[in-house]
Parts: sequence; C-alpha cells; structure tokens
Amino acid sequence: MDKRLEQIIQIVAGAALVIGCLMVLKPFLAALLSAAILCFSTWPLYRLIERRLGGRRTLAALAMTLLMILVLVLPLALIAGSYVDEVPQLVERLREMLSQGLPRPPGWIASIPLVGESLDAGWREIAGSKAALAEVLKRIAQPARAVLVQAGIVVGEGVLQFALIAFIGFFFYRDGAALARALRNGLDRVAGNVSGRLLEIVGGTINGVMVGIVGTGLAQGLAAVIGFLIAGVPGALMLGFITALLSIVPAGPPLIWIGATIWLFFQDQPGWAVFMALWGFFVVSGIDNVVKPLLISRGSSLPFVLVLLGVLGGVLAFGFVGIFLGPTLLAVGFRFVRRWAAPQRGAGEAAAEKK
Repeated sequence: MDKRLEQIIQIVAGAALVIGCLMVLKPFLAALLSAAILCFSTWPLYRLIERRLGGRRTLAALAMTLLMILVLVLPLALIAGSYVDEVPQLVERLREMLSQGLPRPPGWIASIPLVGESLDAGWREIAGSKAALAEVLKRIAQPARAVLVQAGIVVGEGVLQFALIAFIGFFFYRDGAALARALRNGLDRVAGNVSGRLLEIVGGTINGVMVGIVGTGLAQGLAAVIGFLIAGVPGALMLGFITALLSIVPAGPPLIWIGATIWLFFQDQPGWAVFMALWGFFVVSGIDNVVKPLLISRGSSLPFVLVLLGVLGGVLAFGFVGIFLGPTLLAVGFRFVRRWAAPQRGAGEAAAEKK
C-alpha cells in the first residue's frame, strides 16, 4: 500500500474515532468542562488537604467532592424543594389578594422622576376597576406562568448538573496530576513551544473568571442584604448569603429578590414591593453585567469590552460553562492576533508583546 494513502487512512480513522468519542460525550461535555475548571481553580486547596491527610489522594478527592456538594448542590436542592412547596401556595394567595382588589398606590410613586405620574395614574385606574384589573391579570398570566416554569427548570437542571460535576470532579482531583501531564505532552506535540504560553493564558483566564464569580457573588449578596434591610424583609443576612451562592447560576439571584418582592405584596406593602423589584433588577442583577467582566478582565489578558462580550456570548452559546469558555476562547484568540500583528506594529510594541 502506498505510504501516503496509508497516512490518509490513519488520519481519517483517527478523525472518525475522535468524532465518535465526542458524540458519546456530548451530553456530558458541559459537566466535564465545568468539573475540569472547578478542579483547576481549587487545586491548591486540594493539594493542601492531600498533604494534611498524609498524601492519600482518594481520601482528599472525596473530601473535596463532599465540599463541592455542600457548597453547590445542597443549597440548590433546598431551594428546589422549597420552590415545589411554595409555588401552589403562592398562586392561591395571589388569587385571594387580587379578589379583594388592588390597594391604592403609595404616595411616593407619583414623585418618581419622568414616569411617576404615569405609574400613579395607571395604578389608580387598575385599582378602581375590577375589569381593568382582570384585563391586566389576563395579559400577564401567561408570561408569569412561563417564568415560573422556566425558573423551576433552571433550578432543577442546576441541581442535576452540579451533582454530575461533583461526581466527575472526584476523579479529576484523584488523577489530576496524571491528566495534567498528558495534556501538557499533547499540547507540546500540537503547538510546540507556544503550548506553555497557551496554558498560562487559559489558566490566568480561568482564575480570573473564578475571581469574577466569587467577587460578583459577594457584591450581589451585599447589595441584596442592603435592599432587604431597607425594605424590612426578615432574615436579610441569610437571604443575602443564599443570593451570593446562587450568583453562580444564571437567573439565580432573581429567585430570591422576586420572592422577597412577592412577600412584601402579601404583607400589604406594595410600595416596598415595588422598591424591592426595582432594587433587585437594577442593582442586584445589574452587578452581574458590570462587576463580573471587570474582575475577569483584571485577571486575564483581555480588555474589559471583550470580557463582557465573552461572558455574555459564552453563556448564550454554551450555558453556564460559557462563563469560562467565552472569555478563555477570546483570550487565546486575542493573544494569537496580537502575536500575528506584532511585527507590523514596530519594534517597541513587539518587545512589549514578548513580556
């Protein structure tokens, strides 16, 4: 057989094998990548636990897995159980409250700049007419039902996905050193001398994303506590802590501040309910779009605007794992573009690029 033909057959067979493996692993790719990223980011903690346990890798991996379950899976599971119990009661209480009519708007609504008078007039019109109230309820019932169903799906999928991530993470912790050596050897064959720099870029971006996630969680938790305290919501510190934990899940924090908003309505405090809704939407949830990209950009080689696009585009394209994949892919691509453009920009900038 011709040597060239034999090489072509080997390449085709290898490509077919890779494609087949990817098709088998496709349902688990997000969990595999998420577990790899979380294990990489928490590897120093694992090594510390391993040393404290006398070098017993399996026991240290089990300890890290249990910690991952405690931090990621348990809070979501508790919220999922509470969600299933509370939604039917919520619907029934809403019916009872609305059957008595909408209360009059608080005085401060009219003083809101630009839109206050329109809000006050619309509120009074709806409150004074059961027909208008029924029309509004009819208009929002379907979207509200869709939001509740989608929120339940997100929480349920989050529980299952994080449980799978924790399971996979056990093996990544236990065999992580061998996997890292194999990855480095493979990259050396493919990318040559550039592989080390590529790993640095990927590692720096992943660590930057983790710093961004933790920092965003703390900022959202603090903002939520402030809002809950101002509105008089009980258990503000605990709710803020849960908000911080849920910040790692897309649409996680709204589950808390929307619940607080509904509770305030039930307590005949519509004004504070409106405040809580506005505070949650613009402050608590708004932090996610500003603080996270800002913190990630400080830990990676990407400008802020590219990190913002990487986070948002990554989530839209890949889901939760896109928070990591989006900025990482853009960071690697941005680095390649800078290396390619360096000779055309002059010696000074090329020298700066090599640093």
